[in-house]
Amino acid sequence: MKWLFFLAVLASHAASADEALWKLVVGGGQVLFIRHAETTPGAGDPPGFRLEDCATQRNLSAAGREQARRMGAEFRRRGIPVGEILASPWCRCIDTARLAFGGSRPWEPLSNLFGRQAEAERQVGAMRPRITAHRGKSNLVLVSHGSTAAALTGEHPAMGEFLVLTPESEGFRVAGRLFVR
Repeated sequence: MKWLFFLAVLASHAASADEALWKLVVGGGQVLFIRHAETTPGAGDPPGFRLEDCATQRNLSAAGREQARRMGAEFRRRGIPVGEILASPWCRCIDTARLAFGGSRPWEPLSNLFGRQAEAERQVGAMRPRITAHRGKSNLVLVSHGSTAAALTGEHPAMGEFLVLTPESEGFRVAGRLFVR
């Protein structure tokens, strides 16, 4: 019985931490690094995929499309101020941003690093100053991939999960992770 009490206390503590993080995001000035919503099974993209042809890529599943819509609805429900929305040029990221927020602008540094680790230093080098420089009342939204999040932060969010990055004078810190159920 003690372990059930312990689990209940842990769940309550986690919910409180999530609410504090949501409050931080509602206040604006954060960078929300969102991993694209759920995709069809697999990892990476099929051999010979082309960025200009979504039919050749691994795309959002029906559950992922619904997940992206729920994310946008939750942002609206909570009154989260969203400013610029940038997405990896991969279709699953563009579609996540479109379904959640109505659209985005492609930004190459957010590109998938799965199987492309040689690009990590260059892409992270472009992302860091953009994140560090973000200020204002709205949140900057970046929709990308787990491999790209890992290269930037050392963390690997689940599909549809996002990292809350707080810009600081000399970089940024990961304030936490959120997931819309």
